[in-house]
Amino acid sequence: MIRAVLIDLSGTLHIENQAIPGCAEALKKLFQRNLYVKFVTNTTKESNRILYERLINLGFDVDKRDIISSLGAAKILIQQRELKPMVMLSPEAMEDFEDIACPHNEIPNAVLIGLAPTEFHYDRMNEAFRYLLGGAALIAIHAGKYYKRSDGLALGPGCFVRGLEYSAQCTAELVGKPMKTFFLSALGGIPPENAVMIGDDVTDDILGAIQAGMKGYLVQTGKYTSGDEYKITPAPTAVFPNFVEAVEDILAEI
Repeated sequence: MIRAVLIDLSGTLHIENQAIPGCAEALKKLFQRNLYVKFVTNTTKESNRILYERLINLGFDVDKRDIISSLGAAKILIQQRELKPMVMLSPEAMEDFEDIACPHNEIPNAVLIGLAPTEFHYDRMNEAFRYLLGGAALIAIHAGKYYKRSDGLALGPGCFVRGLEYSAQCTAELVGKPMKTFFLSALGGIPPENAVMIGDDVTDDILGAIQAGMKGYLVQTGKYTSGDEYKITPAPTAVFPNFVEAVEDILAEI
């Protein structure tokens, strides 16, 4: 019996500022069945406020408290460990981290990296590299390979995270999807065998969810490319053309 539904945002419900047709109406149907619904996202280019406002503007009737982001998980981790990080995030995401970045007159003891196109240049990466050589911890909000923009696929932060690992001879600690702890915390105590994850990323969304004990429903929108369903073992629980059809399948089961 499905009691909980975790839903990816970018590529599943929308692509940048364009909603995927039918998704808002399908989401309403889920809410009407009194299911536990949370939005889990690895998006690191924007703060939770910007994510929420975009969803509202696109016609999604959501509660800001139901958006569980890897950005938020990373902030909690940094606060719990009392770290003073060098923060490599986009300007739109920095509003959630302004109070925990390392002061300018101190040396960072961690490097926090997300999807930050404005940060991925030689001088900034070299600065991070030197802190890592000095013993700073490398914390990656996620290591996604790519994501979908309105103009096509674009590089994710993964190649930059792996580059720092290679050069500094260190291993990044990942925070968001596909980490098991991230999925389980989003479920709020509901057993994973009673939950399903819907997303367009066959590795971070689907394989991560399955390894956490959930069902993984892959949608063929966003970053999906032909044959993705054959790239992981075990295979996705199910594959659907879009979020709307995934929701219809869930509603037929409960």
